[in-house]
Amino acid sequence: GHGDRLAAVLADCEPACLLTDTASLDAVRTFGDDHGLTLPPVVPVDGLPYPFDGSRTAGPPGAGPSADTAPAPAPAPDDIAYLQYTSGSTRSPAGVMITHANVVANARQAIEAFHADADCSTTVGWLPLFHDMGLVLSVAAPVVGGFPTVLMDPVAFLEQPSRWLRLLGSYPGTISAAPNFAFDYCAARTDPGTAAGMRLHRVKALINGSEPVRPGTVDRFQRAFADAGLSPEAHCPSYGLAEATVFVTNDSPASPPGTVPCDPAALARGRVVAVDASDESAAHLVGCGTPAGQRVRIADPATGLPLPDGGIGEILVSGPNVGLGYWKRPEAGEGTFGVRLPGDSGSWLRTGDLGSLHEGQLLVIGRLKDLLIVDGRNHYPQDIEETVQSALNCVRRDRLAAFSVPGDDRPGENGEQVIVVAEHRRDTEVTDLLRAAAARAARAELSARHGLRLGRLLLVPPGAVPRTSSGKISRTACRARFLQGLFAAEDPGESGAERAPGAEDGGYAGYAGESSAGRGAAR
Repeated sequence: GHGDRLAAVLADCEPACLLTDTASLDAVRTFGDDHGLTLPPVVPVDGLPYPFDGSRTAGPPGAGPSADTAPAPAPAPDDIAYLQYTSGSTRSPAGVMITHANVVANARQAIEAFHADADCSTTVGWLPLFHDMGLVLSVAAPVVGGFPTVLMDPVAFLEQPSRWLRLLGSYPGTISAAPNFAFDYCAARTDPGTAAGMRLHRVKALINGSEPVRPGTVDRFQRAFADAGLSPEAHCPSYGLAEATVFVTNDSPASPPGTVPCDPAALARGRVVAVDASDESAAHLVGCGTPAGQRVRIADPATGLPLPDGGIGEILVSGPNVGLGYWKRPEAGEGTFGVRLPGDSGSWLRTGDLGSLHEGQLLVIGRLKDLLIVDGRNHYPQDIEETVQSALNCVRRDRLAAFSVPGDDRPGENGEQVIVVAEHRRDTEVTDLLRAAAARAARAELSARHGLRLGRLLLVPPGAVPRTSSGKISRTACRARFLQGLFAAEDPGESGAERAPGAEDGGYAGYAGESSAGRGAAR
């Protein structure tokens, strides 16, 4: 859980002190006791004088610097500013060493990409400041760029997302960032009458990042808030990662986000081939913009050689925003940071992400380690997940994980088997009928859309699919839980374990041909 991850971070970084407030002091100490940690001095910051200059005693005795504390030396650009811990899935989180130069560089890159201006821009953020996107956009960029920032409690957003939207319309030239789920959440939780009264014409850029950007999300959000004056150009899909401070590529607020309809058969062969937008079989990929102040290359993961436009390979990044490596884990950073490529004198970061360049835009395909290879063809888990959730109204959007496991020894079953674990909606009564109908519907869609046979569909309670500390689905951890049999209690029916006759029958619209009882149960 989150507490265990936090305990692992504390043990790893060995802090000199912990900063908190007086109200949380007992909770911090209790946390340390519960996890068997020897805590360093804990300093309640509300006991420090404001502004604090180190020239006088701060707070209660022993809680802060003494009167003769010498001013801290000014940091050098290459000194470590902070450790940004990446989300651990099957391992403990690793701290990326981010320097002062990295932070300033990435802040300037963001300012350039989103056309921020000290005279007419304001950032508005609800993301917690331990989230790299919240820290850089809501704190670092305003400090570097000299424009105001407005901070909002994440809980206030989750309770009522319209609060965020109203803040966006309360200031000129607002710039904000959120993961993809937040835009769906706003569209679903804001009624048309309320939306129409918002002044979203003042929004300059809404950065959609930190998790895969869904084409349907972009469309739903724009339709929901078009009457509020939201410009299509304001929605800016982006790509980034902690190892590069945060921002790598960003769509420009000068043009609407682009979606590329692709030939799914070509994707399976490792190529992006654009097709006509009217092609119903097309797989749609959202363009995540172009790099600002850094370089991006798509390379063959095995050789490091660059791939031409349209080739699918590993995304590599080079720029002043790339961190130094992992704290106290030089071996973990080998082969990731400071990579040298054939014919290039620069230093590159291997991201572990799959992508492609199309007309200069970065298309993010997925994680290299999450790629499913079934019968010699490549399949991307997010495509499988999108197909399943579009077929089943009983599952929570973006709360499912697709992965493969070795098959058994039965004839026709000894290849890789596709498993989907999906959280059912809170208002859904899960019965054996629903499990069977959902498995049939998902199986028909995957067969027709991807030429895949579904091994198992598990319907599990909300919150059961593992997620990282930044909110992303952890397919690696989900696969590990499945192989350990840890979902058995949550899905006692083991949805899809039975192999229904005609599982490979039906077309893309095959679910529409189910009986009305099947439709009611599965959808």
